[in-house]
Amino acid sequence: MAKRVMLAMSGGVDSSCALLLLKRQGYEVIGATMHLYDNEDIGVKSKTCCSLNDVEDAKAVAARFNVPHYVFNFKEKFKHDVIDRFNSEYLKGRTPNPCIDCNKYLKFDALLERALMMECDYIATGHYARTEYDESSGRYLLKKAVSGIGNNKKDQSYVLYNLTQEQLAHTLFPLGKMDKEDVRKIAEENGLVNYDKPDSQDICFVPDGDYAKFICEYTGIQQQEGSITDKSGNYLGQHNGIINYTVGQRKGLGISFGKPMYVIGKSAESNTVTVGESSDLYSDSLIAKELNWIAIDKLTHSIRCRAKTRYSQTEQDCTVYPQGDCNVKAVFTEPQRAITKGQRVVFYSNDTVIGGGIID
Repeated sequence: MAKRVMLAMSGGVDSSCALLLLKRQGYEVIGATMHLYDNEDIGVKSKTCCSLNDVEDAKAVAARFNVPHYVFNFKEKFKHDVIDRFNSEYLKGRTPNPCIDCNKYLKFDALLERALMMECDYIATGHYARTEYDESSGRYLLKKAVSGIGNNKKDQSYVLYNLTQEQLAHTLFPLGKMDKEDVRKIAEENGLVNYDKPDSQDICFVPDGDYAKFICEYTGIQQQEGSITDKSGNYLGQHNGIINYTVGQRKGLGISFGKPMYVIGKSAESNTVTVGESSDLYSDSLIAKELNWIAIDKLTHSIRCRAKTRYSQTEQDCTVYPQGDCNVKAVFTEPQRAITKGQRVVFYSNDTVIGGGIID
């Protein structure tokens, strides 16, 4: 009897190609689209991903291959676990990653729970990553995507570091060994309507990238002006709200310094933005909290590995030390630029994700 898989379908080409591959592999596939918000709920007028605008594309692909398709209303959970968390973190002076939160709380929690309730054996997504069961450790592993030429520039293991052993045991990534170009080619050859659909580049509920405007309009909170200081605390000028600034930012500071200056920190408590020179952005260590370990049960001693502190970064050599039961300290071989509170650090051993956490 064929294994039953619930495929998360966003309306994009990746999940559509995943459907084709799962069908070819003999799985019984059920398509599912998460309805996460209505544009009018968040004040967005343009077409965005993950809303009802994409349901028709997903339905068309499912119908093309005679696959049943469901739409699940997860609006309240998305608001609570993603949008509200995003707003709260920014207002605290941190820089969150809502796509990682969406994976953690929606796709691999709420949707997987729904799939198991409907007697599915697995959930599948269009992420570029791989899973593997390691007999020697008795653990499911999360691995980087590969391609025909080796490394895969579309690898998305970074945004999946929160997956648990139970979730990995019930997850399939059909695109884990494919290039994006191959995915589009397969989709076009099979007459899929979305074969050339552009990839989403921005946070889905802030399609114009204006985070500060979104937060103010969504929460009703008015931005408060405050001080811009140097690293010694000397007053340099006024800012128009800390949510308008990110660590590493150079342009838009509103002050002329006579030399390049960058945001090197911000504090919600004192409502200050701190600026400095490019060299001030570099740090050789970080503390991370809320760890999730995949390749190991827990960190009991220091380990040498590689780490990345943002999605687009190349992994860097470091040593990770346990700090009590809940935190770790990562010390890098070479100083890293613009390590940012609220972002995620993910640790790797070759192509395997060891685990990760939130930079504190």
